[in-house]
Amino acid sequence: MRIGHVIGKVTMNQQEPTFKGGRWLVINPLETGQLNTACDEAPGLTRIPSLVVYDNLGAGTNDIVGFVEGAEATAPFDDPTPVDAITVAIFDSIHHTPFDNDDDL
Repeated sequence: MRIGHVIGKVTMNQQEPTFKGGRWLVINPLETGQLNTACDEAPGLTRIPSLVVYDNLGAGTNDIVGFVEGAEATAPFDDPTPVDAITVAIFDSIHHTPFDNDDDL
């Protein structure tokens, strides 16, 4: 799962019937340094390219969401579905403690 900031939505004049009831969002993936403050203030743009993600949770602009890509994105659908990424969570808060590479496990 990756975490991103919803920066917009996509409007279509035609859509695959499988996706009825959902919508498409433009998401800017967050960098590690943005995680702790993402839910409190707008994270801004990152060096990571934005992507279009299918959403059936009801996320909106400025929400912080978790999303999955690839084969995991097709798991919620009964039939084979042409989707590359889907939202799986809407975050109220995030608490991230970076891993210390100097510690031996």
